[in-house]
Amino acid sequence: MSPSNNIALYFGTFNPIHIGHMAMANFIVNEGPTKSLWFVVTPQNPLKPATGLLPDYQRLELIRRAIGDDPRFRVTDVEFKLPKPNYTAYTLLKLTETYPQHRFWLVLGADNLQNFHKWKNTDYILNNFRILLLPRPGFHGGEFAHHPAVATLNAPQIEISSTFIRNSIAQGKNIRHFMPENAWLYMDEMNFFR
Repeated sequence: MSPSNNIALYFGTFNPIHIGHMAMANFIVNEGPTKSLWFVVTPQNPLKPATGLLPDYQRLELIRRAIGDDPRFRVTDVEFKLPKPNYTAYTLLKLTETYPQHRFWLVLGADNLQNFHKWKNTDYILNNFRILLLPRPGFHGGEFAHHPAVATLNAPQIEISSTFIRNSIAQGKNIRHFMPENAWLYMDEMNFFR
């Protein structure tokens, strides 16, 4: 399979997307085994409460605006059409059925890999996909860190979070430069998180 068929899947609620997400995505396609990355917008993480999420399609639109015309990136709403609660294994199965020409890499932080034993169908994921592991302070990745399906990418640590963005907006602070410009303009126009 051609390297151009390798796609990194960056899952998240992206509530909202910020420059840390974009910088990490850029690093992954520049330094990792894939030259393309798809943002997979998660409507609900079964391990987290769904309170405080912007509506699905508004988060999708924020990512579309953040990506702009960069051909390396794409956003998908595949999880919006799957039964809730959804699990990553089901999303991967759906993407594989829909795009059999691609080989998908699951982007995970060491914190998520450390909890991977709690996920549904971990054997299916490990036997059929590759995991691109990103370091996280205080986490070593747990029992799966040295699994043959896991490749570590020594990515920089970016200390910006969507929680910080939301809290700053609620406090009336200007966070314009913490988000891609077009995403920030849309968010400002829509008065999100105020």
